[in-house]
Amino acid sequence: MVEQFAGLMLVVILYTYLVFPVICIARGRLFPRPWKREPAQPTVSIVIICHNEAGVIKAKLDSIRALDYPSTRIQTIVGSDGSDDGTNEIVADYTGLRLQNLAFSRRGKIPALNDAVSAATGEVLVFTDANSIFEVNALRNLVRHFSDQSVGCVAGNQVYCDQTAGGVAAAGEKSFWNYDRVLKEAQSQAGNAISATGAIYAIRRNLFMKVPPGVTDDFTISTRVILQGFRLVFDGEAVASEPVAGKPNAEYRRKVRVMTRGFRSVWTVRALLNPFRFGFYSLQLFSHKILRRLVAFPIFSLLLMTPWLWHEGGWMSGMAVAQLAFYSLAILGLLFPAGPGRSKLGSIPVFFSLANLAALQAAINFTLGRTIDTWESPSDGERVGMRDSQAGVGQHLSEPTLQDAHPE
Repeated sequence: MVEQFAGLMLVVILYTYLVFPVICIARGRLFPRPWKREPAQPTVSIVIICHNEAGVIKAKLDSIRALDYPSTRIQTIVGSDGSDDGTNEIVADYTGLRLQNLAFSRRGKIPALNDAVSAATGEVLVFTDANSIFEVNALRNLVRHFSDQSVGCVAGNQVYCDQTAGGVAAAGEKSFWNYDRVLKEAQSQAGNAISATGAIYAIRRNLFMKVPPGVTDDFTISTRVILQGFRLVFDGEAVASEPVAGKPNAEYRRKVRVMTRGFRSVWTVRALLNPFRFGFYSLQLFSHKILRRLVAFPIFSLLLMTPWLWHEGGWMSGMAVAQLAFYSLAILGLLFPAGPGRSKLGSIPVFFSLANLAALQAAINFTLGRTIDTWESPSDGERVGMRDSQAGVGQHLSEPTLQDAHPE
C-alpha cells in the first residue's frame, strides 16, 4: 500500500515538472500556429499602478520617454494608490511625456487600476510595474503583434537587472523564471501562452474587462482575452528589466500572497478549464496554475513518508535518499547563502521548497476565504515589504508590491 501511494505521488510530481513541459515544447515544434508580426504604431496608453514608489518612479518614466516609439502616440497614466512618500510629487513635476497623474486615496491596486483604465484613450493598453524598466524597443516589439487580428494580448519578457545579484531565493527564482520563459514560448507557438507577466504586457483596449477584487490582475486581464476568443502570445524581445528578489522570508510572504490571489483568479476564469471550448489551453491552465500549486501536497506527503520509504528498500529507499539530499541542500542554502546557496545546486532546492510551502499556505488561505487588497512598497533592502498579520476567515491579508509576476 505504501509503495502504491508513493508511486502515485511520484507520478503526479513527474507529470507536473517534467511530462507537461515536454508535451508543451513538443507541441510548439510539431503543431505551430504562426501569426503576423508586422510594424505597427497604434495609439498606446501605458498604465502604471503604484504605492510609495518614489525610489523608482522617475527611472520608470525615463525609460518610457526613451522608447523608440512616437511620443505623440503614447499616453502614460500613473495611478497612485494613496502614496505618501513623494511619488505623487515626482510624477506631477515630470516633463517630457503625455502624462496623467491620478492620485487616489488608499483603496488597493484593483480599484486604482480600474479607474486608471477609465482614463485611457489608446487603442492598446500596456500594463507595467513601477520598477520594471523598458528596453528602448520594448513597446515597438510588443505592439507589432496586433497587426494580426486574432491576437488580443501580448505578454512581454521580464528579465533581471543583474543576473548575479540577489540572495539565495533570487538565484533559484531566476532559474525557474528561465524555465517558465521556455514554456511560454512553446505554448505561444502552438496557440496561447498561459498568461502575461505584470512587468510588461499589452491588450487591445476594447477587450479590457473590469477587474474584480481579490485576484491577480495580470493573470485575470490577460486570460480574459482568451475567454473572448482571441490569442495570447509571448514576445521574448519585448523586454522589461527589474530587480531580483530579496531575502527568503520576504520572497516567501510574497509568494503566499501571489498564490492566494492566484487561486481566486483561476476560479474567476474557470470557464477556461472546459476543454470542449478551449482545447489544449484548458490542460495548460489546469497543469500550470492548479496542479503546479497543489503538487505541494504530494511533495510533502512523500517527505513525511521518508521513514517508511527508507525501510521498504528498492527504489523507495532511493527516493528517501534523494529527498534527504535535496532538502539538505535547501537547508544549507538558507543557512549559508554566500556559500552553496549562491550556486544553482543550492538555490534551486531553496526556491523549490519555499514555493511549495507557500503554495500549501495559499491553498489554506483560499479555502478559508482569505483575500488580499492592499500592498506595501519595498523596504529595508527587501524587494517586498509587508505588514505581517495573522488573518482569519474573512480578514484581508496585505498585498505585496507590484512585482507579482514571477513564476509561482
